[in-house]
Amino acid sequence: MSNPRRLAILGSTGSIGVSTLDVVARHPDRFQIVALSAHRQVDALVRQCAAFKPRYAVIGSAADAKILAAKVNQAGLAVEVLHGEQALETIASLPEVDTVMAAIVGIAGLRASYAAVSAGKRVLLANKEALVTAGPVFMAAVQANGATLLPIDSEHNAVFQALPRSFAGDLTASGVRKIVLTASGGPFRDLPLDRLHNVTPDQACAHPNWVMGRKISVDSATMMNKGLEVIEASWLFNAEESRIKVVIHPESVIHSLVEYVDGSLLAQLGNPDMRTPIAYALGFPDRIEAGVESLDLAALSRLNFSEPDVARFPCLELARVALRQGASAPTVLNAANEVAVAAFLASQLGFNKISELIEHALANVPLTPLNTIEDVFAADRAARECSQAFLARKPSTIASRPIQVSV
Repeated sequence: MSNPRRLAILGSTGSIGVSTLDVVARHPDRFQIVALSAHRQVDALVRQCAAFKPRYAVIGSAADAKILAAKVNQAGLAVEVLHGEQALETIASLPEVDTVMAAIVGIAGLRASYAAVSAGKRVLLANKEALVTAGPVFMAAVQANGATLLPIDSEHNAVFQALPRSFAGDLTASGVRKIVLTASGGPFRDLPLDRLHNVTPDQACAHPNWVMGRKISVDSATMMNKGLEVIEASWLFNAEESRIKVVIHPESVIHSLVEYVDGSLLAQLGNPDMRTPIAYALGFPDRIEAGVESLDLAALSRLNFSEPDVARFPCLELARVALRQGASAPTVLNAANEVAVAAFLASQLGFNKISELIEHALANVPLTPLNTIEDVFAADRAARECSQAFLARKPSTIASRPIQVSV
């Protein structure tokens, strides 16, 4: 390939970033790494710099930047070290970068993702919070600047693959009745409801199918992750909330489906490996080798599906409520969830109190229109203040001892 794609990877030491580099390494003629970033993992970033020779490396703090600079210099690497949020925006909008993998978790990745679409880049979006918190602002920037948005979440990538190649944002014109997102149900899908209050952070992070970071693993356990994906899907595919269905599919083999008006259901299947959607987006419109094992259909004894239990997964319904409310409601939802999950992981809040905190924020933070990126951050701050106030006065319900969880 004479003109390789030139990549910046935001969050290169996280699970998505590592998987992206694994795919890139299989195609040295197709991809060139221009910039990498990490929040705190200096040594991992040094190793990536040694392997992929980027021009820029970004780390979170000035102190870590000094350490990183010393290590890359010692290794004889011609890498310019930058730090901080502004540096992330800089590498996301570099003239020499044409493709940005946006893989920073949470609203922390919003400004850099927004900078990338504002610069008209081809953006591989793994940071679902960009659309959840800033949907109208983000999509307006995509349209105004001619950016290309390719979904990396396995579910949205599956929908993207199952939609007609000619799809241009009108589901009805494409003959689509519904989008069907699948969910594993996480580690607690069969746990008796009266035992949820006792689960520990480590148990919540023990996902039965996927290897993920701790925050997204907790979101999977509460199914807030799926709720956020409903909101993301509404923006990616211009779909009303009523046209997005969620089903529990424990095997995580079918990653999502598109239902057409003629009764057809088109599904994308594969082993639960994020390199598949990453490779599809990296190579699009071509398909490229991802290093993923073929799915052995003969070895599958059965595939199971069920409706989500609202009593078990109240966060999913809260996300739907926020989507229907519109304005800043999804921003409030996301901020409250980030606060609640952080408190749970720090053993300051019980698992089944996560949804209670989120519901409190949605009920008490005034909703505002989102016209600019600063409107988004103002709504986010208001929701975090409300959530922290809730934590300050609410007695925590913390697991006193580990329990046995069957998955």
